[in-house]
Amino acid sequence: MKPTGLFWWRWLVVVTVGVILFGLGMVLAPSFTRSFFGLLLFSSSDRIDAFGGPAVAYITLVHAVLGAMMFGWGIALLFIVLGPFRRGSSEAWLTSTVSLVAWFVPDTLFSLWSGFWQNAALNAVFIVLFAIPLSATYGSRR
Repeated sequence: MKPTGLFWWRWLVVVTVGVILFGLGMVLAPSFTRSFFGLLLFSSSDRIDAFGGPAVAYITLVHAVLGAMMFGWGIALLFIVLGPFRRGSSEAWLTSTVSLVAWFVPDTLFSLWSGFWQNAALNAVFIVLFAIPLSATYGSRR
């Protein structure tokens, strides 16, 4: 791999590990997760906890399920990035790109439709962090 390609590959590894850690954090730190999303979506870190017992339990479950899904997706992406993507496989580049678009579009559209633009903004940060190195490596695919 060329030094420039190595830079973009390392960037993808770091961002992918970030997704893995973010997802795992959603599972292992439910109070922090509720506080984070309460602050993000309602400008109050304790807003979700004010919903009451059953609602808080359900939101905690949903956060953990979403976190587990992010963790699993991140692991799959990491294996792709560490193996075939590093070797320049066009299928690996396409698989990574399509999986990101398949997450980003419906998640962001629903976030905007339901009035939670803050989640769409968080999605935009994630997609840009992936789009930069994916765009930079587009021409190096085989």
